[in-house]
Amino acid sequence: MIYDIAIIGAGVTGAMTAYYLAKYDLHVAVLEKNSDVASGTTKANSAIVHAGFDAKPGTKKAALNVKGCAMMETLTETLGVHYKKCGSYVLGFSDGDKDRLEELKARGEQNGVPELSILSGEELRKKEPNLSPEVKWALSAPTAGIVCPYDLTLALAENAASNGVDFYFDFPVCAVRRAGETYVLEGNGREVEARYIVNAAGLASADMATLLGEENFPVTILPRRGEYMLLDRAEGAFVSATMFVLPDERGKGILISPTVDGNLIVGPNAQLVEDREDRATTDAGLAEITAGARRIAPGVNLRAVITSFAGVRSTPSTGDFYLEISEQCPHVIHAVGIESPGLASSPAVGEYIVSLLAKDGVVLREKETYVKERRPGGNRPLFRDLSEAEKQARIKEDPAYGKIVCRCETITEGDILDAIRRPVGARNLDMVKRRVRAGMGRCQGGFCSPRVAELLASELKVPLSTITKTGGGSYLLTEKTK
Repeated sequence: MIYDIAIIGAGVTGAMTAYYLAKYDLHVAVLEKNSDVASGTTKANSAIVHAGFDAKPGTKKAALNVKGCAMMETLTETLGVHYKKCGSYVLGFSDGDKDRLEELKARGEQNGVPELSILSGEELRKKEPNLSPEVKWALSAPTAGIVCPYDLTLALAENAASNGVDFYFDFPVCAVRRAGETYVLEGNGREVEARYIVNAAGLASADMATLLGEENFPVTILPRRGEYMLLDRAEGAFVSATMFVLPDERGKGILISPTVDGNLIVGPNAQLVEDREDRATTDAGLAEITAGARRIAPGVNLRAVITSFAGVRSTPSTGDFYLEISEQCPHVIHAVGIESPGLASSPAVGEYIVSLLAKDGVVLREKETYVKERRPGGNRPLFRDLSEAEKQARIKEDPAYGKIVCRCETITEGDILDAIRRPVGARNLDMVKRRVRAGMGRCQGGFCSPRVAELLASELKVPLSTITKTGGGSYLLTEKTK
């Protein structure tokens, strides 16, 4: 098959583009080098839907952030994704910081962010009593929110797949050749041919532009690693909104925020790294996060950390999102340098990319068979989120829902089987974890992983020895011992 459009990258930018294109009578493919969607920068960020006050006025980043934030609530409701408009605060620790907060407020208002205001430390502590007594001022942004970035990306991909988009995983695009009016993309011994290309390759997007034929590409990607700590759900109510400090040239700084799944997240720091795959956590980095978190709230219980992790941001040398039709490569759209606030901006970024494709000649004719829901029949909530009556009805319908596999997160065998059977279904342990949270609790999979692996092998009809943690060579078993 010759596809109309091939999207390189299945992070939130690529998945959002696929979601919007799935509404139209087009053949679309998504090519992802990893074994799942949201496996790069998307899976390891702060999960914040930024209000839009930080970006420089007049930039694409500013305009798309504000628009994307405004779109997120309706979009997540349509797709059955948990979203919470919890608001955010930028904290100032001196009287001098008030002037900087006023400047940030003015910038936000110029960007079009509504409802911004300045609060005193006393006013804020009435709402957030766990904050440091050293906090003197705060910029309040009620339109900010939180969302699970991989749940959002999965929902987009599931909807796109339900509407005919093809996903190719373990497909690292390593060579590109022109074949008349089309591009042939090669990866892992396979080929995909398409008339148009969307380069949404994240950290590799500038290199991908060169591979596609660009010379002297105007953007360089500077990999910037950020480390995080995730706290147990018992700490999730420590703050009710996202707490930032005043941003600097490295980014928005260390924050404390609730998550939509009831945890508390702390981080990130910001360190330029040479290797864009460097997702190591370090003693120095975690110490920096600890100090930053305790400055915001001295009583934060960092003994409740259940895991630490790092993500790498694709910081562009230009300081702005690069969303352009290529001048050198026919029918190529570049989405390069989509760093923070890329998650918040993603609905608007996806629409913008589709508008560029239309401008470049793609005919957008709506499908008569388009499915609006996340997947046919709608999204099925986890067993743990049902009422008692609904739980009993679910178990009566399918006894697999009466068998708890992950005790930390109360995830049942039925939930896990659904994760495997759904569109863009799970094929390894981490894919199950991202879909239904089995293995994401306090024990981090220590108890449930063997049973999840057994269910994967049984449902996929493959030997247990072939099941991996996260694709590639990450096998759980090497040989039989008896």
